[in-house]
Amino acid sequence: MTLAKEEPDRGEPLAPGGQDPYVPSERRLARERYKRTRSRRAVAVAALSSLVTAAALVLVVVNAPGWSRTRETFFDAGYAREALPLVLDGLWLNVRLLLVCGAAVLVLGMLIAVARTLPGPVFFPLRALAAAYTDFFRGLPLIINLMIVVLGVPALRLQGVSVDPVLLGGTALTLTYSAYVAEVFRAGIESVHPSQRAAARSLGLTNRQALRHVVLPQAVRRQVPPLLNDLVSLQKDTGLVSIGGAVDAVRAADIIVGRSLNYTPYLVAGLLFIALTIPMTRLTDWVTARTDRRRAQGGLL
Repeated sequence: MTLAKEEPDRGEPLAPGGQDPYVPSERRLARERYKRTRSRRAVAVAALSSLVTAAALVLVVVNAPGWSRTRETFFDAGYAREALPLVLDGLWLNVRLLLVCGAAVLVLGMLIAVARTLPGPVFFPLRALAAAYTDFFRGLPLIINLMIVVLGVPALRLQGVSVDPVLLGGTALTLTYSAYVAEVFRAGIESVHPSQRAAARSLGLTNRQALRHVVLPQAVRRQVPPLLNDLVSLQKDTGLVSIGGAVDAVRAADIIVGRSLNYTPYLVAGLLFIALTIPMTRLTDWVTARTDRRRAQGGLL
């Protein structure tokens, strides 16, 4: 009688399928240890160099001849506490402008981009108007556009037209940024291969259905990072509506500065704008990296 050969006891359960569990080699373990060591060393060097650079900058600024006067003018804690509630109240106007103007910019920019990509000679006048719109407002400085709209529209004395500086300033922002966003959308539409539209038409979809269900979803998905960058810029430029008299964060700081002749409120407003912009910037970076990874893996058409 033949006895079955006994398997040696390895002290570990077998993997599914009866195979031995994976055990990394010594070379792989050494390579991973080396990578971890290099990563820790890089973090330590970066932290040390940052501390040295920050300390050098602080020493240069503090030892400057006019530092004491600059500290009193721009870094006064008393004026900062006085300005913070008023600037925060004005910042809420900037946030509302961002939400309303951002939505209007996306809609208007999409319509202009679609108009510029309509095929056929019958749509030539529409394409020409859309191209003229984008060329004009992309070439016109935003500050001049704001002055024309905020100061020029009330001078016309049109019946039924609001002269609210917030509404007029938001209109100027929308006109300018919709031209930039339209070009972003147009680049996304033109990046979709014509075979996608041809395949949609072969399935029985009309041109409008192919654009809506096939082309635009791909175009928007590809252009999310630059669209977020434009929204970050819009978020900062909402402070320009103060030139028309709207009491936003910048105007609230300007009122306090005019009364106290101390510029600390400007610094408070700037820091609040930075705090508002950083989350959007980090979101943009995350979406960009995620899009690049999906495109590298072939998961994004």
